[in-house]
Amino acid sequence: MKLEQVVRQGVLAIAFAGLLAIGAYAQSQDPTPQQQDIQTDKKDIQSDKKDLAKDRADRIADQRDINKDKRDLTKDRADRNKDQQDINRDRRDLNKDRADRNADQRDINKDKSHLANDVKKYGTNSAQAQADRKDLGADRADRNKDQQDINNDRRELNQDRADLHADQRDINKDKRDLSADRKNRNQDQKDINKDKKDLHKDRKDLRHDRHGR
Repeated sequence: MKLEQVVRQGVLAIAFAGLLAIGAYAQSQDPTPQQQDIQTDKKDIQSDKKDLAKDRADRIADQRDINKDKRDLTKDRADRNKDQQDINRDRRDLNKDRADRNADQRDINKDKSHLANDVKKYGTNSAQAQADRKDLGADRADRNKDQQDINNDRRELNQDRADLHADQRDINKDKRDLSADRKNRNQDQKDINKDKKDLHKDRKDLRHDRHGR
């Protein structure tokens, strides 16, 4: 009886060892086509997730660029408008200083005429002639100061015009940058939409390969 039990246990041990060997052998064999499809689907899903994350990061970066372009554009437009206001002010100042200079020149011409008349009438060193010379000197000083103001106004006007042109160039560049960034953002959104479709399809393929439906 004991011998029979020993034999029976030995047979069971051999059978169990055989099953283990068969399992190990089966595992050492190449995966089935279904397992290969599942592995491929998993790799595709991981790749889709990476692409989706990258395209989302690109879209966020592009949106930041767009926001920055908008701020730059707003600032450059404000600078351009201020330069135009400065130009308008410079023109008014220039016109006023020219009018003052012309008035001073007319006063100088009158002073010269008065001086000539008083010298002829009262003498070169007469009080009238001396007063005329004083008026003439004051009007010439005013005329010279107005001419200096005119020169300053011209320089400021030229500088403000240069600033205006520079700001307009910045505005044009901001518009180009904004357009390019919007184009990139839109392309990234298209890529994101495509990635989502690919991910959905690959997940569907994985379910199909796992369950056969």
